[in-house]
Amino acid sequence: MAGLQPRSALSAPFSLSTAFRNLSLTASKRSFSTTLATQKTKQLPDYIPPYPYGPNYVYKQSNSGLYGGVMIQFGNKISKGRNEGKTRRFWKPNVRRKKIYSEALDEWLFIKVTRKALRTIRKSGGLDNYLLDDRPGRVKELGVFGWQLRWKVMQTPKIQEQFRQERKRLGLPEPPSFEEWVAQKEAEIKAQAEDLTNIKDITKPSYNEKQY
Repeated sequence: MAGLQPRSALSAPFSLSTAFRNLSLTASKRSFSTTLATQKTKQLPDYIPPYPYGPNYVYKQSNSGLYGGVMIQFGNKISKGRNEGKTRRFWKPNVRRKKIYSEALDEWLFIKVTRKALRTIRKSGGLDNYLLDDRPGRVKELGVFGWQLRWKVMQTPKIQEQFRQERKRLGLPEPPSFEEWVAQKEAEIKAQAEDLTNIKDITKPSYNEKQY
């Protein structure tokens, strides 16, 4: 019959609408998130001694620069107009990225530093003197980044020579090498284990064996 159409032609609009409906549902699902990624806490390499004060978990941004112990401050904004009252607000540290020269490393370093830390560096006579100060307050304000930079400065030949001259002036002995230090630590650990377990080396002859 000429007036009739095939069954597939009648069902075509319905299948297309279903396909478009399914396509719109799948397209509405977003494959990304607008939430900011959680900032990771900076970790020191294994070859660097652990930082005695640990990383800053409250203000993690301070672990990536010299902040001088400065953190975000919170307070109130006092309104003195007709609508008197207090409004909570915060003050962020004045952080800048500065180019500071290190005499020990003999290179310019781009460091995130606060105005407070930069002023202390200038009063100390340079970046190296600021990092090598061994006072507890200075070590605490260095943070993880400053502690790692301090270790790099201390390993340079120039600073090692200064330490050698200082030990010679004070009459102190030279420190053991790394291999000697490791052997000494292993011997101490072995001695502690023997004292705890009361196990002695069986290869050594006893007192009775020596008599015979």
